[in-house]
Amino acid sequence: MVERRLNSDIAGSIALFQSTMKSFEIRTKMYRTMLKGRGLEFDGYRDYSADDDANLIDWKASMKTNKILAKQYTEERNLKIIFVIDVGENMVFGSTDKLKCEYAAEVVAALSNLILSARDKVGYIFFGETIKEFVPPTFGKTHFVRFMNSLTSASTYGGDSRLENALNFVLNYVDKSVASIILVSDFIKINDKVKNKLGLVANTFETMALIIRDPMDKNLPDIHAELVLEDPSSHERILINPSLAKKNYEKFVLEQEISLMKNFLDLNIDVLELTTDKPFVANLATFIKQRAKSKKSVVL
Repeated sequence: MVERRLNSDIAGSIALFQSTMKSFEIRTKMYRTMLKGRGLEFDGYRDYSADDDANLIDWKASMKTNKILAKQYTEERNLKIIFVIDVGENMVFGSTDKLKCEYAAEVVAALSNLILSARDKVGYIFFGETIKEFVPPTFGKTHFVRFMNSLTSASTYGGDSRLENALNFVLNYVDKSVASIILVSDFIKINDKVKNKLGLVANTFETMALIIRDPMDKNLPDIHAELVLEDPSSHERILINPSLAKKNYEKFVLEQEISLMKNFLDLNIDVLELTTDKPFVANLATFIKQRAKSKKSVVL
């Protein structure tokens, strides 16, 4: 039997992203800079200069030596990055040319290829209701091919989505030497327990979130007809008229989005929201550049 594959253009997405990020040197420099918060290891002290960022001053050490000392860091090699990817039924939805999971696969492919090109290690966790697959960080072409094969296999997807379980797994089983966790989901189901777990993960690892949404996650079509909607988890069905429910639905979604973004901001988690009706390459490149710029204060 031929295995069913997602409609994802992995090679094309990688090539387009590489060309947008220009030269290899620029790409890797920006990528590494955006992870400087956890991508540096302490190497000692040196005299503080006027050109240094004040956040580098170690006041306790300065008081002991009676002179202002700045922390000095060296760049860690072979950083370990783990993608935590939602493969629940909620991601197998789409009103555009791409399902959310197909679009997410292209985003992850482009970003993970950048990481591996810098000779850093990539790992991944696929989660639905439970952890479906966990591969610790490593590098190499064979590893990337395995990653992409699993990510684009239709059999990977299905079932409920439980982000809380994935975050528990990260906290309990992911080695603390991992430099960064990159969460990939539509983040539609967020409750207080998930928020608490997100906080714990963000306190342990440099954490980023890629929100993948379909336009219909935000807006109902202006259709004057009755439609049956089914919850993929409970299989409960409701009958709605989109034109009548549209206003309340979109108000609810907006409130949820504002709350979600505030939670990420409060937890110091950088977030990028992408929608499947728009190319991701320019937005992802801008996100990396902006994050790199915000991290430059700790580059020595």
